[in-house]
Amino acid sequence: MHKLVRRLARLRGDAGMNTAEYAVGTLAAVAFAGLLLKVLTSSRVQSALAAIIDRALS
Repeated sequence: MHKLVRRLARLRGDAGMNTAEYAVGTLAAVAFAGLLLKVLTSSRVQSALAAIIDRALS
């Protein structure tokens, strides 16, 4: 049974792929966060959010 497990582990052949996948995922998340920050700090979106909040609180 141990030989089979070792043989299957050698056949996987994806050593190091997890790190690359995490790096790509992290870059995508940072890019999305930057885009979201840019949109939310625009004057048009800020005024729209302020109007929604004013309406909700009045």
